[in-house]
Amino acid sequence: MSTPPNQDPRVDQAAVTDESLLTAHERALGAKADERGRYRLLPLNLLFVFSGLIFFAGTYLNRFSGHFDPHVYNEHALPHTGAEVAVALTPEQVVEKGKKLFNNAACNTCHQVTGLGVPATYPPLAGSEWVNGSEERVIRIVLHGLQGKVTVKGADYSAAAMPTFGKVAGSGYNWSDDKIAAVLTYVRQEWGNTAGPITTEQVAAIHAKEGDHKPWTADELLKLP
Repeated sequence: MSTPPNQDPRVDQAAVTDESLLTAHERALGAKADERGRYRLLPLNLLFVFSGLIFFAGTYLNRFSGHFDPHVYNEHALPHTGAEVAVALTPEQVVEKGKKLFNNAACNTCHQVTGLGVPATYPPLAGSEWVNGSEERVIRIVLHGLQGKVTVKGADYSAAAMPTFGKVAGSGYNWSDDKIAAVLTYVRQEWGNTAGPITTEQVAAIHAKEGDHKPWTADELLKLP
């Protein structure tokens, strides 16, 4: 009867060969699974789906949110086209608007804040017969410009031309009719001037009548009423 091998751990076991160790390691390690074989296109497809949903949501909000205007949700509001409504200014507001235009443009550079102009170069506006006179003439001067010699309060001025301010060809300012009306109203009531206001409708009428007229001369203007 054979004797079973001694399994007592206190007893040194027989030496193990290199071949047996290599074989045991190979069995323990085994063949590694190919992780790349588990790759699926599902996450990439989900990425495209969610990107499309985000793009659709942004487009939808841009078109139908009413630009987040609370008036869109006012069910008692009257329908409107969305066009801006012009708010009528008071006479005081028109003068204040004209004053800002006068001071922010080249007006005060030439005619001075005092309206006295520069002797022999830029004519005065204070007490000027042109400023206080015919509305037809003064509107055309600002709308289209003035060139050549002009006589103001008995003195001749011809060193510099009046630039074109209106929305006409060759204008360096492209002022709207209401801006021209405001600045004319201001200068006709400032520095002791007592002429009446100029309305946007008056400027618009002359603008439509004359179109892109070249700068006027004093002789041409004096033929007008």
